[in-house]
Amino acid sequence: MTYLEGVYWDLDGTIANTELEAHLPAFNFAFKDFNLNWNWDRSTYLDLLKINGGKNRISYYSKLINKSLNNKEVKEIHERKQYHYINYVKKNNVVSLKTGVYRLIKELKKKKVRQFVVTSSSKNQAKLIINQLFIEFNPFEFIISSDDVHFHKPNPLPYLKAMKLSGIKFNKSIVFEDSIPGLKSSLAAKLPTIYVPSNIPAVMEKDMNLDCYVDSLGNESCKANVIKGPELNNNYVDCAYLEKYLMTF
Repeated sequence: MTYLEGVYWDLDGTIANTELEAHLPAFNFAFKDFNLNWNWDRSTYLDLLKINGGKNRISYYSKLINKSLNNKEVKEIHERKQYHYINYVKKNNVVSLKTGVYRLIKELKKKKVRQFVVTSSSKNQAKLIINQLFIEFNPFEFIISSDDVHFHKPNPLPYLKAMKLSGIKFNKSIVFEDSIPGLKSSLAAKLPTIYVPSNIPAVMEKDMNLDCYVDSLGNESCKANVIKGPELNNNYVDCAYLEKYLMTF
């Protein structure tokens, strides 16, 4: 029988919704600092989220509006965005855990299942969010951030590095992801992956080999619904469900 040994969590949109709540205002604050007449609204930002990584989004948008920036300019704007993100999150109560996340993480910790974060955010941003959301304990053994790999999601490298560091076999691991780039990354690394959507609309691509999709992790008062995958025994995704899913591999 297969037993679960490790869970790799994406951060933004999976553990907590942060894109519209904190990343978007931070970008706009940075643009203002550099006297750029840019102000990304919700619709623009949702479209730009198809481009993974903040620097890539800035560069892509600059070319889109025929104001191409060089690498130095992009880096400086992005660094300022990171500064604003950290200060905005510290000063404003804008980020909270998604439904069922704390319950499942606590259960995994109790059962001694190792947990990790694999994110496209910077290390500083990830640590800030984790420290704010997990005051009683830090359940994560390590973080693989954008600072740790040359190629980011949708490239499989972040998850391949995490697998190498953890030493856990793929069929004893589970990934939680919320975005198309994240799914492409984990599936390319051949890791069993459960898709849990964020508040950002995502359109599944036809060739995406996704075999488990739930609308939330759920809890006693908020039932999770399985769109694709094994049936739930309870109202929510728990360790027993994760074991059940792994048995399909």
